[in-house]
Amino acid sequence: MKVILTGCAGFIGFHLTKKYLDMNFTVIGVDNLNNYYSKKLKKDRLKQLLKHKKNKNFIFCKTSIDNYKSLKKIFIKYKPRIVINLAAQAGVRHSLKKPLDYVKSNLVGFSNILILSKEFNIKHLIYASTSSVYGNSTKNILTESDNVDHPIQFYAATKRSNELMAHAFSSLYKLPTTGLRFFTVYGPWGRPDMALFLFTKNILNKKPIHVFNNGNHIRDFTYVDDIIDGIYKITKKNFINKTKNNDPSESFCPFRILNIGNNKPVPLMKYIKVLESELGIKSNKIYKPLQKGDIKKTNASIKKIKNLYKYNPNTEIKKGIKSFVNWYRKYYSV
Repeated sequence: MKVILTGCAGFIGFHLTKKYLDMNFTVIGVDNLNNYYSKKLKKDRLKQLLKHKKNKNFIFCKTSIDNYKSLKKIFIKYKPRIVINLAAQAGVRHSLKKPLDYVKSNLVGFSNILILSKEFNIKHLIYASTSSVYGNSTKNILTESDNVDHPIQFYAATKRSNELMAHAFSSLYKLPTTGLRFFTVYGPWGRPDMALFLFTKNILNKKPIHVFNNGNHIRDFTYVDDIIDGIYKITKKNFINKTKNNDPSESFCPFRILNIGNNKPVPLMKYIKVLESELGIKSNKIYKPLQKGDIKKTNASIKKIKNLYKYNPNTEIKKGIKSFVNWYRKYYSV
């Protein structure tokens, strides 16, 4: 199996590349190693991949997905069967400050991915969407058929645009596409702008942590290994157009949207309590109001992905946080 995987030096991309190499895939990893967060962390992830026991199956190409000419050369040279697009400008809060970064990567870049996937007759394009597309839904459980036409920040708007763009290509050219709505992924080698990383860093440095929405957030935290297992199962199975979900968007073309979460939402204050217990340190909390663009609660329905791919997230929050803390202490020599 030959796969182009964009964002290979990112958090999820790194773990997924490792999984594919373990399973003897050939991975053409694409990443621009930008400075949205620590370049060192990205380069250290990349070093781990280059040291992998099957590193001969890993080819790294440093480029941005918004660079059409460079990207096309990669498609021409390696002729992949599957494309996994995880490269994107991430982060809700960053989108408030620099929206043009999201246009460049998430809209122009994804357009390039679609055009080249169609041109090179890719068997399956799998791409990252986000739970943020649900906006401030008041539903207890978020399902793929919910109306998602009211994003509350630009990041979510670009990701919803990706879903619509993919649907157009699936409809016009019968390009099989699967969009994955990730729900608060955490774990070792995680992103420094995410809550678990920020909380751990500040608690260990005896600095206060900022708790937004006065601690009333609820999140469907999903451990990275569960996410990787789900994506791998999707990759291994041929795209099946017919489903039992009666989603009209899937009725006439090879297009699919899937939630990939845990379906076990955890209050933020409980999450912090588990982290404090694992660190053995009580945090100093500064409570703050809801931030612009923040979503109050997420809880993924995962019936669809379970039915199609036997997806079964089973990492308890205590185990997941323990694994992250162990990695953090080792990586930063704390």
